[in-house]
Amino acid sequence: MTDYAIHHHGAQHAELRDRIHRCARHARRHLHERAFGRGDMPHFARGRAGRGDIRAAIITLLAEQPMHGYQIIREIGERSQGAWEPSPGSVYPTLQQLEDEGLVEADRAEGRRTYDLTAEGRTQAEAREGAAPWELAAHGEEGAFFALRGLTFSLLGAVKQVAEVGDEAQVERAQEILREARRQLYQLLAEDPESPAA
Repeated sequence: MTDYAIHHHGAQHAELRDRIHRCARHARRHLHERAFGRGDMPHFARGRAGRGDIRAAIITLLAEQPMHGYQIIREIGERSQGAWEPSPGSVYPTLQQLEDEGLVEADRAEGRRTYDLTAEGRTQAEAREGAAPWELAAHGEEGAFFALRGLTFSLLGAVKQVAEVGDEAQVERAQEILREARRQLYQLLAEDPESPAA
């Protein structure tokens, strides 16, 4: 094979990888902003975990122990099994509001603000009944949609890995797999859900 042919072959492979990367980035952004909404919760779940619930979640967590803002965000994400991941833009203003209301007090230690409930805040936490807000997010009617989102982003991660370390044959095989998956998903939408299984 000539030097030109080798160079041309390598350029095609690099272009193919670049195209896969661009498609993966576009798909990730498109899924996050359209199919699953902007903000803390997907658009179909916002009625269940809105601003009132982030307030309840913070009070419930601080009843266990003092925490800083990042801990609160991480705990909600872990306890909801990834179904609810509040943004700093919703957590920190709510903490400030709770502090203004006298339900939370802040203490700066080791360069960061740690929050704890006041006596009035603990009274409110003890009076709360029912499931924790993150449990509603994790096990509500939206559970299947959250699981689909998780699988989708896992798939995008796998595609990125193939694009980064796969050889040309693996990249081409990955394209075949994705085309087949896409075909089957559209076929699924075309099926009649009322028809009996064969």
